[in-house]
Amino acid sequence: MFAGRRWLLPSAVLEELDPDAGRPGRRPRRTARDWLVDFSCFAVAVIVGLVGADSVSGNPQVPTGLAELDQLVGALACAAVWLRRRWPLGLAVATIPVSLISETAGGACMIAVFTLAVHRPFRYVAWVAGISVALIPFFYWARPDPELPYVVTVVLAVLLTAAAVGWGMFARSQRRLMLSLRDRARRAETEARLRAEQAQQLAREAIAREMHDVLAHRLTLLSVHAGALEFRPDAPREEVARAAGVIRESAHEALQDLREIIGVLRAGDQDDTGRPQPTLAALDALVAESREAGMKVTLATRVTDPAAVPASVGRTAYRIAQEGLTNARKHAPGTEVTVSVEGGPGDGLTVAVRNPAPEGEVTPVPGSGQGLIGLTERATLTGGSLEHGATADGGFEVRAWLPWG
Repeated sequence: MFAGRRWLLPSAVLEELDPDAGRPGRRPRRTARDWLVDFSCFAVAVIVGLVGADSVSGNPQVPTGLAELDQLVGALACAAVWLRRRWPLGLAVATIPVSLISETAGGACMIAVFTLAVHRPFRYVAWVAGISVALIPFFYWARPDPELPYVVTVVLAVLLTAAAVGWGMFARSQRRLMLSLRDRARRAETEARLRAEQAQQLAREAIAREMHDVLAHRLTLLSVHAGALEFRPDAPREEVARAAGVIRESAHEALQDLREIIGVLRAGDQDDTGRPQPTLAALDALVAESREAGMKVTLATRVTDPAAVPASVGRTAYRIAQEGLTNARKHAPGTEVTVSVEGGPGDGLTVAVRNPAPEGEVTPVPGSGQGLIGLTERATLTGGSLEHGATADGGFEVRAWLPWG
């Protein structure tokens, strides 16, 4: 966001904004603003030094040799101002003894204290500024001003030092504020990106569960009836026609479901398909479809008020029954499957799908086990629970409890 105005920022700020600025051996380049500020500080130090040099030259109490030494030390101090960014603490400490012997270096000393306040924490500033303020009375006691009273000169010097420290601390606080706002904006962008990625991940997981629940049911019907046609080529014509009709209908439904899921992926909205999601009321149609496919299914429904079942709970119950029937068709073909649904408001909804052990040798149908994992996640998201496992008679049972407030 600062790409077009980097020359307006201090190099210290750019050092923190630039992710490569902290590499060892690399120093940040001075910006145009840095050069302007450095030249202004040097000019102020020179102007104040010239005023001090003129005062020293016109003071009859200062010997000529001492005045020349004062001006020489002041000139060196003004030149050292250009080093203030690299060694702010060292320059400020060095100006403490300089301020005792040179009145011409007064401007450079103020600039050094100001730079220290900008670039270093307050504890360093307090020590250096405190020592400088403590030495001011001794300096003017040894070299009194010929035009101003002693007390006035001491108070003015203390006020100038305090002003330099205050201005430097204000500049530092503004710089810290800029960096904190930058960090806050960067954290907000990162958090927004993470929330978007998390939402996308949750959407993908929901679509994956929906795809498994829907397509696994249809494709299992295709597999079962195609296997029946393969192992019973001499079946009566009516059974072959019925099996072919189930295969055709299941393939058509699977293609329709696949189109809707692809539409969700393209549209980015799970509710744009236009097809209502199944609820508990669609359980009868699911059982009827399984019976038409040749399964033996017994449905036992003991729900106090089926119409009052929440849509999310009813949809989860439907998916549990659908996955249970699919698994029974895969792993226990020919057995009688029992689907029971019971409950009421306040007691919750219990859904159970159980089947006995299959008789004879069963041709295994490949499965990944992701369906039961997805059902457990569905039940947990609604605030319920799901258990599954083998029964005492060698069969299998899936039982879930879903909250119904």
